[in-house]
Amino acid sequence: MLLPIIALLSGFALLIWSADEFTENGAKIANIFKVSPLIIGLVIFGFGSSAPE
Repeated sequence: MLLPIIALLSGFALLIWSADEFTENGAKIANIFKVSPLIIGLVIFGFGSSAPE
C-alpha cells in the first residue's frame, strides 16, 4: 500500500515541476523571438496540449 502512495506523490511532484519548467521555457522562447508571451501561450502551448489527442 505504501508503494502506490509514493508513486502517486512522485507523479504529482513531477507534474508540477514539469509544468513550471514548461512555462518558464515558453517565456524564454518569447523573449528570444521578440514576440508576446500571449502568442507563445496560444500557439505553442495550445498545440502541445492538443497534440496527444
